[in-house]
Amino acid sequence: MKRLSYLMNTLAAFAMIVLFAQCAGNANQKAAAPVQAGGVSDMKIAFVEVDTLLSKYNFCIDLNEAMVKKSENVRLTLNKKATELQKQQQDFQNKYQNQAYATPERAQQEYNRIMKLEQDLQALSNKLQAELVSEQEKNNLMLRDSINSFLKEYNKTKGYSLILSNTGLDNLLYAEDSYNITQEILEGLNARYSSVKK
Repeated sequence: MKRLSYLMNTLAAFAMIVLFAQCAGNANQKAAAPVQAGGVSDMKIAFVEVDTLLSKYNFCIDLNEAMVKKSENVRLTLNKKATELQKQQQDFQNKYQNQAYATPERAQQEYNRIMKLEQDLQALSNKLQAELVSEQEKNNLMLRDSINSFLKEYNKTKGYSLILSNTGLDNLLYAEDSYNITQEILEGLNARYSSVKK
């Protein structure tokens, strides 16, 4: 949310500068001076469609597949343990109703044991879910670092003043296709990733 607010403020400031420059140029057409070096007209701008990048960047695809497998393994482990616990709870319930325990103390011991198993299962579930969240955060950082690192190298030869990210229509309401460098970035990222992978 902060990033969107920051980007909107930056774009609004940029629009104000352009608007001010146009108004000043119209009001004083005779005394129009060329824009100084490094001014607004010298800015080279491009944008990248993040949705496309995330769906077609092989590194991201591999990270997502690995996370899906881990998530499935966690779910399988928890479901298996939950099924075992449920069976033991049902077995305890049947024995208790049929007064199969020799003493009330023995029934209480068994009940306590099953309650401990339930607590252990909940603790395991919390631990495994936290590990998944932590790994997802780590993957997001690696992905962001990978893209940022590539963009720094890429921009050494391209010389963009500003490269924007666009997710759907969240950041850019309109931009000419000539400013879209998504395919170039995607091809470069995938080429770099496949050479590292080999």
